[in-house]
Amino acid sequence: MANAVTAIPAAAPAQALAHFQAQFAFETDCWDTCEALQSGEPGFVLVDTRSPQLFARGHIAGAINLPHRKIIASRMSPYPPRTLFVTYCAGPHCNGAARGALRLAELGYPVKLMAGGITGWLDEGFELQRSAQGAVA
Repeated sequence: MANAVTAIPAAAPAQALAHFQAQFAFETDCWDTCEALQSGEPGFVLVDTRSPQLFARGHIAGAINLPHRKIIASRMSPYPPRTLFVTYCAGPHCNGAARGALRLAELGYPVKLMAGGITGWLDEGFELQRSAQGAVA
């Protein structure tokens, strides 16, 4: 008897391989982001796309606050064109990280989304910083 899982057949293994390999070009996770940040040379700029108010209530240490609507060419001009950005927002129920990633890609920057956002970060047991350090003026 078919159910919601089996009613549509799974992709062929070759298709699944291509899909899941490609996914890592677009996303990273909280654990890998945390480890990279702790290394001291992460190789990316972490961008919190939430509002300044939410950023001040708690954000990932080392992140800059840049709400997706404020990601414009003039604001990004200090960053070299090859700067990798990793965006995050509140969590899986929020599309702010995807909106921020879209804007960065439109401006020609390489970008990944941190899957899970703040919700995933906290689920992993990681701490938030609760100062406005790194906030956009």
